[in-house]
Amino acid sequence: MQHRIVVLGAGYTGAVAAGRLAKRLHHEDVAITLVNPEPDFVERVRLHQLAAGQDLRPRPFGEMFAGTAVELKLAKVTAVDVDRKTVTVTVTAANGPEREQLEYDTLVYALGSGWNDGGVPGTAEHAHEISSRPGALRLRDRLATLDAGRPVVVVGGGLTGLEAATEIAEARPDLDVALAAHGALGDWLSEKGRSHLRNVVDKLGITVHEHTAVDAVEADGVTTADGRTIPAEVTVWTTGFAVHPIARATALELTDRGQIVVDTTMRSVSHPDVYAVGDAAMAIGPDDKPLRMSCASGVPMAWQAADAIAARLADTKVPRVSIRYFQQCISLGRKEGLIQFVTADDRAVDRALTGRVAALYKELICKGAAWGVANPTAGMPSRRRRVVRQETRSRARAEAAA
Repeated sequence: MQHRIVVLGAGYTGAVAAGRLAKRLHHEDVAITLVNPEPDFVERVRLHQLAAGQDLRPRPFGEMFAGTAVELKLAKVTAVDVDRKTVTVTVTAANGPEREQLEYDTLVYALGSGWNDGGVPGTAEHAHEISSRPGALRLRDRLATLDAGRPVVVVGGGLTGLEAATEIAEARPDLDVALAAHGALGDWLSEKGRSHLRNVVDKLGITVHEHTAVDAVEADGVTTADGRTIPAEVTVWTTGFAVHPIARATALELTDRGQIVVDTTMRSVSHPDVYAVGDAAMAIGPDDKPLRMSCASGVPMAWQAADAIAARLADTKVPRVSIRYFQQCISLGRKEGLIQFVTADDRAVDRALTGRVAALYKELICKGAAWGVANPTAGMPSRRRRVVRQETRSRARAEAAA
């Protein structure tokens, strides 16, 4: 019998985990099902570019996983029963939506996160998000309708907010773009990083409202905690991410934020046949600090989960993947960038790259992340792959004979 592996979600982490498992294990021994509602890979780290009017290269999963053991299931996950080891999905059929159940022996939960309105009144009704392709496309269409001089405000001064504000301001210099940040602009960066960020923001004509908390969003602007009104014909909300809610309805051990608690191999601490990766998981990194929600955290988490699953199926020693940080890469439009080098636990150091070189560096990082999805075993010794496959086949045959 084949060992059934079901991977939920085909973002960076889910797609990488599925592909790496397919290359590590033999297709005669495992059946890998990748569940995702869309047939194409979404480069989430580029959605601010899509929102600003740029076209992104299509990346069909059919091409990415051609010739592998990965079967793509176009469906939306609606429920997970970790006690019965089943996943309920909804698929689109000729007669309308239909429910199906998938059974698994090992589950990789990679449903990730979406935007977080923080419960701020009016956000869901009036603000735009760029944490999903549909959201980025809606914002793109809305921006295209704006006449010159119309106000746009981006709420949130983190990486996503900075990239969105600078991308929009560069693509539409005729708009009046503002950024509302809860703290000081780039207050987590090094002195060099903060200085460069300030210069770029000023050059692009972005108005920055520092130390500004937004208490409400209206159709024509936002209201701050100190009673001010910032006019906005379009509001873009980028204050953080919320974990996909499916896990909350399961028996899995979760954090207060709804993330699945995992060990160092990305295995659920409450259900050993479930692995969680990316934003869906609470994993501990260097200095015993939780890993932040990011592609930089999620991809090595996916490597670790896939390697652990393959090793346990083959009854070999579980390898350890180093999960640490090296830099924070921020695009500031197409011509400017900022690469802030950090410690292993993600604290800024004095070194930083800026300007055109940093923009090219960030572009290489984005291309490398997408390439890694299609080439999940790059750098894995071929001899190691053969050993894992042989040991897995031997174990499966022994279990069948027993």
